[in-house]
Amino acid sequence: MIVVFGSRGQVGQALVEALGECPTHLFLHRESQDYCGELSNLAGITETLVELKPEIIINAAAYTAVDQAESETEQAFAINAHAIGAIAQIAAKINALLVHYSTDYVFNGSGTRPWHEADVCQPLSVYGKSKRAGEEAIEKSGCRHFILRTSWVYSHHGNNFLKTMLRLAESREEIKVVDDQWGVPTHASLLAETTLDLINLATPGFGSAPDRMPPFGIYHCAPAGETNWFDYARLVINTAKAAGAAKACKALTPISTAEYPTAAQRPLNSRLDTQKLQKVLGSKLPDWQDDVIATVNQLVETQES
Repeated sequence: MIVVFGSRGQVGQALVEALGECPTHLFLHRESQDYCGELSNLAGITETLVELKPEIIINAAAYTAVDQAESETEQAFAINAHAIGAIAQIAAKINALLVHYSTDYVFNGSGTRPWHEADVCQPLSVYGKSKRAGEEAIEKSGCRHFILRTSWVYSHHGNNFLKTMLRLAESREEIKVVDDQWGVPTHASLLAETTLDLINLATPGFGSAPDRMPPFGIYHCAPAGETNWFDYARLVINTAKAAGAAKACKALTPISTAEYPTAAQRPLNSRLDTQKLQKVLGSKLPDWQDDVIATVNQLVETQES
């Protein structure tokens, strides 16, 4: 059995699409009735996992309100650290494989080179600190696990930067976007597909048995290439305009992080080195632009229909 937490989020919905309907797959969310999917309810989560004893647990649930976390520290840590720690401990007891998603925010964003999995973590924000605490709780539990760190997640579901740019471009003549924060936009489907690839490799009988099991631990997962928020926004809006949308936007203006103050400090360098993951998968990751263009065209087409 596979149990997925956070099935209504961006990554969760991508997992639902990738896994498909199956009696041995249970997709849980905050409003689930038969079993608990609310990560802040540790007793309920524990009861669910102890009763079901799944072979695989995938946690796509998280507290992701980065700025709000600065004033809701207890809630951010309850979901991103304490809950995942409890899940990891149960996974260790029932010998389940745990897949969890983390973030570039565990790093301080210094320098320009891509971050490696073994680099020292120095999160700048409460959100980043809570996600790093979740990673540490998993490692301490001793359970079999894959932690996928990623950056700038988006999809055609939920709220994200790409969809915000499309919405603003229909109502504003000028949009100002930060141009000194670097990273890689990652489609949720890439995370879902990578998750299944790792599960297939690590779980003989679930998928294709490998000649060599991939090592458990932390992997960086993001598409090839790099960009900043401004250039990302420019691709989104230009693609939308070519499809007949984003009609209000006349100018896209670059600004610095200093000109756009936020409650939580963002890392300036969110580049992630993905060589470890590519070696295990035996394949290269796609260029970041491909999924962005496809997603914009899909959203524009959906709005027109």
